[in-house]
Amino acid sequence: MSSTQTTTLAESQTPGSLSVRTSTVPLIPTGALDKYEYVDLTSVLGREYPNVQLSDLLNAENADELIRELAIIVSQRNVAFFRNQDITVEQQKLLGNKLGILSGRPKESGLHIHPTTQPSPELGLEISVITSLKDKKKEWENELDISQFASREWHSDITFEPVPSDFAILKIHTLPENGGDTVWASGYEAYDRLSPPFAKYLEGLSALHDAKKFKIYVEATGNTFQEGPRGNPENVGDTLQAIHPVIRTNPVTGWKAVFVNKNFTKRILGITKDESDITLDYLHRLITENHDLQVRFKWRKNDVAIWANSASLHNVTRDYDAHREGNRVVSIGERPYFDSSSKSRREALGLKKRIEF
Repeated sequence: MSSTQTTTLAESQTPGSLSVRTSTVPLIPTGALDKYEYVDLTSVLGREYPNVQLSDLLNAENADELIRELAIIVSQRNVAFFRNQDITVEQQKLLGNKLGILSGRPKESGLHIHPTTQPSPELGLEISVITSLKDKKKEWENELDISQFASREWHSDITFEPVPSDFAILKIHTLPENGGDTVWASGYEAYDRLSPPFAKYLEGLSALHDAKKFKIYVEATGNTFQEGPRGNPENVGDTLQAIHPVIRTNPVTGWKAVFVNKNFTKRILGITKDESDITLDYLHRLITENHDLQVRFKWRKNDVAIWANSASLHNVTRDYDAHREGNRVVSIGERPYFDSSSKSRREALGLKKRIEF
């Protein structure tokens, strides 16, 4: 790796430097959203608010208090769901910005512009259109290179950026009669399933994340590539590579999470390729083969999901042929870091450990 990338990695683990939060003290919930009905969908992750309109939260007199609380809840529960929302595109952008700002993101960060996003007078560059109409095969030179395992698409959003996402908001407005569910997984719970010696080993490692497939896609379609800045001054150029810690501390909760994914994480640095491949395969299997650290959401028209990219992964279920489309806002957070004094989710909540030593 280049000396520039090495320096960036060192800086990413130094609180107070560019694109790192001024405070890494976890946020304390106030209970501001407790008056609203909710259902925790599993014991590990996922919360649904069946009767809350996000537009009402934005328009409330204490909007900042409510949205700060929402940022904490999403960070703790990984993902929250809201049914049949009337939130507009501009309100969606506003909410995405507020979630990041009110939870303490660096001042340099804003909303992400995806490298493949095309200019739109209606939506602007800060909305990513998530659509089944996109020709996914253009990301590969040969369709025989496309894995037939659905697990290939597990990912956290835009981890190929030096400063990746903290929160994402997706509103699905067009969907098939059935199919197209999305599954989320908890990076916190994945960490809690590591033995202490193995966790300690991983905490000292960093990994390369890469998304050159997006450059290939843009060149194949003749579209415009967004050179940036893409939501942060550090997210520029067409390299689409970044180095991040394998185990990350979510600054909102102070909890440790596994921070690798099948889609973008290519190699663990500082060990042999064989060791990297074996380690990544184990971590991917830990996430994809444990349905008890996952939650599955069946979309209905105009539903909204908000998730914490700093501690969760997700994967769409491509079991449909009909049109499926929605608008996504991705907020940029801080440069990922690992804090050795941070705790696991189970430790922080006083829950029984998965593995006793």
